[in-house]
Amino acid sequence: MAIVGGSGAGKTTLLEALAGVRPADSGHVRFDSVDLYANLDVFRTVLGYVPQEDIIHAELPLERTLQYAARLRWPSSTSSAEIDAAVGHALHQLDLLGSAPVRVSALSGGQRKRASIAVELLTQPHVFFLDEPTSGLDPATDAELLRGLRALADAGSTVVFTTHVVQDLEYCQRVIFLAGGGCVAFTGTVAEARAYFGVQRIEDIYARLATELTPEDWAHRFAESEKALSTAPVAQAVRPVPPKRRRQAGPVRQWSVLTQRTFETMVRNPLTMAILLGSPAMVVAMFAILFQAGAFAFANPSPSNILMILFWMTFAAFFFGLTYGLLQIVTERAILKREALVGMRLSAYLLSKVTVLLPFLLIVDALMIVVLRLLDRLPAADVGTYLAMGLTLALDAAGALTLGLLTSAAVRNAAQATLALPMLCFPAVLFSGAILPVHVMAPVGAAISTVVPVRWAFEAVGRILGVRSLLVYGGSP
Repeated sequence: MAIVGGSGAGKTTLLEALAGVRPADSGHVRFDSVDLYANLDVFRTVLGYVPQEDIIHAELPLERTLQYAARLRWPSSTSSAEIDAAVGHALHQLDLLGSAPVRVSALSGGQRKRASIAVELLTQPHVFFLDEPTSGLDPATDAELLRGLRALADAGSTVVFTTHVVQDLEYCQRVIFLAGGGCVAFTGTVAEARAYFGVQRIEDIYARLATELTPEDWAHRFAESEKALSTAPVAQAVRPVPPKRRRQAGPVRQWSVLTQRTFETMVRNPLTMAILLGSPAMVVAMFAILFQAGAFAFANPSPSNILMILFWMTFAAFFFGLTYGLLQIVTERAILKREALVGMRLSAYLLSKVTVLLPFLLIVDALMIVVLRLLDRLPAADVGTYLAMGLTLALDAAGALTLGLLTSAAVRNAAQATLALPMLCFPAVLFSGAILPVHVMAPVGAAISTVVPVRWAFEAVGRILGVRSLLVYGGSP
């Protein structure tokens, strides 16, 4: 079944209402007489929904993507053999077996769309909802995808999709035409639509809907025609039975699977790994070039050098944590939204990000301390002192990581996340107490500094290294 109409007619809104993605403000949606909205949590596990955006990770091979999706959606007791069988079946049904080892980013547009459908096919839903699945595809790829959807329908599934492409309708048994504002102007077969609107070409229906009557008049006309044709007897009421709730993976299982997927996604992306590891190396190298050795020498300490070393070290830990988290959620928004609808716990998702990224930050912070100490940019001290300093930088980085994740969840796209970076970094610099001491800040500025992690890391590292005593009793003039 295709939902068609002009731009802004409400096709996606209707599709999301039918799929339970965005419940309608009024009215009812029923599956086999069972109310969808009254049983939403149950139905979300048995309905397949594919948005316009891809709901698969581009960095992973197709088969690995489907395996992770199956492990997230199936109960923890499911064996690896059962998961592999389900993945193989989904790939076979959508003619993707030959693409199983191929990285998703290397697939064609039609193959990626079928891969998104394969994710939904893993749980064998009886109804598929797809939002403009053929958008942006060339005619040959469009036809290939529609043949796949037609095969799913022939195998017993109900397939409902929105489209702007008139040629897609030849594969459909039924079509819904929407006039403006979501008003239903017609439902039936394509042949019945031509007869109802008195046209030879489907394209002419769009013109009539846009120019001849108001959307409300089209809806009223169709309702009257349906009433005149309705002669079927009213069926005897049958007590509706909601579908059986499908068992899902527990929170620990979800956290484990998501952690593995996050790590593999990062490792398989050379650019991501280069940024994660290369940017800290470049920053530490610049520190080594910028700062003079022996700044902490008791006989002749350098106050300016010491303060800047402490500040930029703590700011670097903050910056690394912020940048590591800033693009994690926004780039997976479509995937996250879909997986959350079918039962993925957001707590497990966030914890998986922290589980993977925090060790990277700990390693980077530890290496920064070691390198600066070996180059004599930090003073000689016992192990306890450096462990305390490492813990301080770890807390600084962890706070920044969660701030980055929060920002990544709040923005709508990667461009907004990039623009947010300087907005988050400027307060960390200005209110740290290194540029201007806290006690001489304006009252509002001093209040803001209390929620800036860099301020507390800067003060803590200075105390751990005994900077106050060094500047008071050392040999600096």
